[in-house]
Amino acid sequence: MAPSIRIRKPWEIPGLRPTPEAAFLDRRKFLVRMGRTGVGIAGAGLIPGVAGAILGGCAQPPGAEDDPKPLPLRPIDATRNPQFKLDRPLTPEAVAANYNNFWEFSEIKERVAGLARNFRSRPWTVEVAGKVGKPQTFDLDDLLRLMPIEERLYRFRCVEAWAMAVPWVGFPLKALLDRVEPLSSAKFVRMVSFHDPKQAPNQRPPTHYPWPYFEGLTMEEAVNPLTLMVNGIYGHDLPPQHGAPLRLIVPWKYGFKSIKSVVRIELTQKRPPTFWNELSPREYDFWANVEPEVPHPRWSQASERMIDTGERRPTLKYNGYADLVAHLYPA
Repeated sequence: MAPSIRIRKPWEIPGLRPTPEAAFLDRRKFLVRMGRTGVGIAGAGLIPGVAGAILGGCAQPPGAEDDPKPLPLRPIDATRNPQFKLDRPLTPEAVAANYNNFWEFSEIKERVAGLARNFRSRPWTVEVAGKVGKPQTFDLDDLLRLMPIEERLYRFRCVEAWAMAVPWVGFPLKALLDRVEPLSSAKFVRMVSFHDPKQAPNQRPPTHYPWPYFEGLTMEEAVNPLTLMVNGIYGHDLPPQHGAPLRLIVPWKYGFKSIKSVVRIELTQKRPPTFWNELSPREYDFWANVEPEVPHPRWSQASERMIDTGERRPTLKYNGYADLVAHLYPA
């Protein structure tokens, strides 16, 4: 009998290993030198230095040279909250900026920054509706002026067993929900990302995925003090590859729960479906809490790899935030 061959679905391809930081920076220096000496590199769109790495110094898609220039990353004046400390060094910004899961642009992490660099994140509105007393559509810049913006150092853990440590800038999701007055019937929070195939190559047909991206939390998770709506990173605006201009961060859950480029928040009575759970429920459950003793069907979750150094560290239950969230999940 012929052996059974299982063909992986596109979303089952595990993440690629990152380029070591030193090699990455050496490569950028080489490319910049090539540009300065007049050697043509078609479509490279190079910006010398770290700023170029943050905005995506890798190759752009065909026709990108006709697109408007990337929006500048404005500095954000935010006080660091001392309550949130790390047990590891911060991931260098140039590394975090060039190793991104944002499948709307590419399934290859190292290509996302280049493909997303011209993403237009202004003007931007966020609709908050559903089981609320005061549904509203906020202009993002107006909303940010109303919110208690601060910086927090968080561990970030991907379901693919890689990790980083990042200084996010944002505000508690609860502060936004309080403004729309959730009804007692609101039990869950559903979030939806942008849908713009003109800007996001992987949203263009034919596509394997039910865009736009959608995620969900319980109300208890959404109003937990850790749950953050993020508009900045490393002291400036979010660059496109990190989910500009507004994303969710739920640090005790695997990264796919932290939806990027949010345009709609809806409070619901019934548990909403979520993107990866709909595509592969056996591999990506609704809860997606970081659980080292619970393996993914195709790999262990007992340890994690830091993307800057390659160091392997033991995975912490709830990503190290058990004291603030364990009570949400009684045995």
